[in-house]
Amino acid sequence: MQLSARAESIEPFHVMQVAKQAAALERTLGPDAPPMIYLNIGEPDFGAPPLVQAAAQAAIAAGQTQYTPALGIDALRQRLSDWYAQRFGVAVAPGRIVITAGASGALQLAALACLDVGDEWLMPDPSYPCNRQILAAIGASARLLPAGPGQRHQLTAEQVERAWGPRTRGVLLASPSNPTGTSIDPDELRRIHAVVQARGGVTVVDEIYLGLSHDERYGQTALALDDRIISLNSFSKYFGMTGWRLGWMVLPEAAVPVVERLQQNLFICASTIAQHAALACFEPETLALCESRRAEFRARRDYFLPALRELGFEVPAEPDGAFYVWADASPLFARLGIGDSAELVELLLRRAHLVTTPGRDFCANDPGTHLRFSTASSLPQLREAIARLRALLA
Repeated sequence: MQLSARAESIEPFHVMQVAKQAAALERTLGPDAPPMIYLNIGEPDFGAPPLVQAAAQAAIAAGQTQYTPALGIDALRQRLSDWYAQRFGVAVAPGRIVITAGASGALQLAALACLDVGDEWLMPDPSYPCNRQILAAIGASARLLPAGPGQRHQLTAEQVERAWGPRTRGVLLASPSNPTGTSIDPDELRRIHAVVQARGGVTVVDEIYLGLSHDERYGQTALALDDRIISLNSFSKYFGMTGWRLGWMVLPEAAVPVVERLQQNLFICASTIAQHAALACFEPETLALCESRRAEFRARRDYFLPALRELGFEVPAEPDGAFYVWADASPLFARLGIGDSAELVELLLRRAHLVTTPGRDFCANDPGTHLRFSTASSLPQLREAIARLRALLA
């Protein structure tokens, strides 16, 4: 069977590859071996809130399992519109909101709506690897611009202006970012958006971790800046609905009919059961629970980050949101007799039963220095992870 060159060019998602390797190793361990601690996958350990689970069961019992309109059920689009007004003080008309098959589905729709074959979006390096693979899969590309800790691993307007080329159609940003947990400064975002608008491009902002922002300076949606910005979001992180595969996007009004046609043909609609369940996300009880979970994620960061630094890892740009730590491990290489972060991942897996992710997954120009730690696990697990790291280094 002959496969397309485009499909063959798609790189594996190393986060999932490492998880498979860890699971295979775990099956070979004896009963007395310490269990694996998984700090590689960005998945909240809380699960969907109780009211959401109950709403899903009620939807199934009521037979609410058939296709919905391609844009999503009106009630959910209205709830999201109300949530933007209540939480962010931003007016987002429900007609601009499209319910999608996760944030990945939203990105596919946005990319297909805005990009032709050969076009590109500018993105920071490091960034979430699946985003650039999605662009590659539709025949477009991501042009990655180095974004070091001095600029909080985010693009600058000067970089965007310098890098803009004949096939550039816009920028794809993430705030807070995966893998760094850092957000873009609101003033810098305003300058970037001005550069993009002056060139007739589009500013796309991945905001799936916005609900888990820990710093008021960065906790505002990009939609407060301009109705022409495209925002991608998800019920996976703040609302804990990872496996439900439900997201949404906010579009300029003129783009909605185009995205509706794409959704009709590619997805028909997002999961009906998940949509009805997500209505319960906006009940006061659920929102209070999600806020308490956000505080717990912050507490986990506040424990894990200084503990990691004490062990010799360097994290010059402190994460202000999400649940990740982007750590430079190179100061430890000589001490451990290894050459790069991929070797360190292997060492941690086999000797400490600790699952992490090498920087090459997130950084196309990775010099082999960084790891990404997910702090979505419980505090007891994070304390045990630090204990195992300390024992290995000792």
